[in-house]
Amino acid sequence: MAERHLSAVRTGRAGPAVSAWGRRWLALLLLLCGAAAAAQEARPLAEDPVLEAKVMAIAEELRCLVCQNETIAASHADLAVDLRKQIRQKLQQGQSREQIVDFMVQRYGDFVLYKPPVKRSTWLLWGGPFVLLVVALGGLALTIRRRRPRAGVPLADDEAARARRLLGEEKG
Repeated sequence: MAERHLSAVRTGRAGPAVSAWGRRWLALLLLLCGAAAAAQEARPLAEDPVLEAKVMAIAEELRCLVCQNETIAASHADLAVDLRKQIRQKLQQGQSREQIVDFMVQRYGDFVLYKPPVKRSTWLLWGGPFVLLVVALGGLALTIRRRRPRAGVPLADDEAARARRLLGEEKG
């Protein structure tokens, strides 16, 4: 029996006893992985779907301070998760959307708003792209104007004769 297992190891062929043992370990491993995956499934954060919809609506208006290009609703950063919990708590305490947004602005500044208001401190944010567009179009117009061939530049006599020959106006 030992020779049989030894020859199976040398040749790379596992016998029936080895495959049964391997199947048992594989089944145990799959069982443990399945239990771990089930333990990590997402639970609903709020029992009330209406409350959760309100939380997500407010979170869509606020920027994730970690990701900076995502809303709090879309971000998976720990800070975004904490801010959603804070929004949920404030809604459960009876605060309105405006009160929650005002609290976030007081705490984090206008940057937390995904669409900041137009005011003196955010003018560059709103007007900057248009100013850059005007500057770029002005630069493009100047470049085109400088590259445009100038008409009416007199040619030297030998250049004019060569041009007439190339155009076929003069034979010679």
